[in-house]
Amino acid sequence: MNQLVNDDLYETRNNLLKEIALLSAAQINNKPDPAKWSIAQVCHHLVLVEESSIKAVAWGLKETESTQRERQKIELILDRSKKIIAPKIVEPDEKPFKVQQIVDLLNSSRDKLMTFLSTVEDESILAKKSMKHPAFGELPLDQWIELLYLHEQRHIEQIKEMKLLLDTKH
Repeated sequence: MNQLVNDDLYETRNNLLKEIALLSAAQINNKPDPAKWSIAQVCHHLVLVEESSIKAVAWGLKETESTQRERQKIELILDRSKKIIAPKIVEPDEKPFKVQQIVDLLNSSRDKLMTFLSTVEDESILAKKSMKHPAFGELPLDQWIELLYLHEQRHIEQIKEMKLLLDTKH
């Protein structure tokens, strides 16, 4: 993957890990509202999104015909005033998580992503093929990968807000 995207994936994941590293099990599993996710669930959602994105990109690469689509404005995902409903496949578990368990899941899904990307011999093909994305419709495969760190940045902001709520409770 190009170095810029690699750096963004790495930097964003490090920022996420810093945000959750010092939380207790009670804090990471705290739900400010029964209808909302806990910080652990937000992180589990990110793991599920990363793993399903690997599958989608792999699937897209297997398509024989090039289906180049126009590039989408994927940075719109950073606009948190626009609620996006997560597809069932990337909804997190209800069960509580341990902090280390979440860190391990995040590290594992990122390792799977980087291993998968290292198998793509000609990265230029990623811009030439596309797959249907639940939020953006037909999306070039390279944008699926870029979307991972943008989506993660969106949720880091959410986690920061959730942590502020934790602080006001005590």
